Amino acid sequence: MSSRPPAQSRRRGAALESAILDAAWDQLLEAGYERFTIDAIASRSETARSVLYRRWPSRMDLLEATIRRRGQIDEIKAPDTGSLRGDVLAVLHEVNDRRSGLIGLFTVRLSAYFDQEGGTPARFRTLFLPEGRSLMDVIVERAAARGELGPNPLPERIKALPSDLLRHDLFMSMRPASPEAIAEIVDGVFLPLAMSVASSTRPRE
Repeated sequence: MSSRPPAQSRRRGAALESAILDAAWDQLLEAGYERFTIDAIASRSETARSVLYRRWPSRMDLLEATIRRRGQIDEIKAPDTGSLRGDVLAVLHEVNDRRSGLIGLFTVRLSAYFDQEGGTPARFRTLFLPEGRSLMDVIVERAAARGELGPNPLPERIKALPSDLLRHDLFMSMRPASPEAIAEIVDGVFLPLAMSVASSTRPRE
């Protein structure tokens, strides 16, 4: 018989919570929301159900904590290549490399969550992404400070355009976007529009 104490007696505080949330993420990826249950995650993390319930009263609370933690682990930092074009390309390539596989997966794995709980992709995105300024906020501010953009602030919809277009491509094809597609988003759509809006002298309504 092993002399090691049970796993739950060796973990405390943040270490225990991290282990549970890691197990919860694995359960979500492998089994989807329908089998994302307190019982399943307690078993997977070798933790008592009561321990989970003390931290997360419902599986919805646990799901949101799981998504939030994964977003923190998988956070993408704003690059500083020295140019607006370089920064936007770098971000899109990193998103394409690191997250393209999650698009199709979560379309399937979270379908029950969307149907049963009224959840939305927008809510998932809000939980997954860190609070505060977005990557594009940082990138655009740096570009303006370097003199690459005119004096007019860019609307939020335009700042979100590169990632929105990439996300659409990933969702529609269920595979990573090509370098050519990413370059077209930046050079053919975002940069001309951003430059025009930032430099426009026409009054905005």
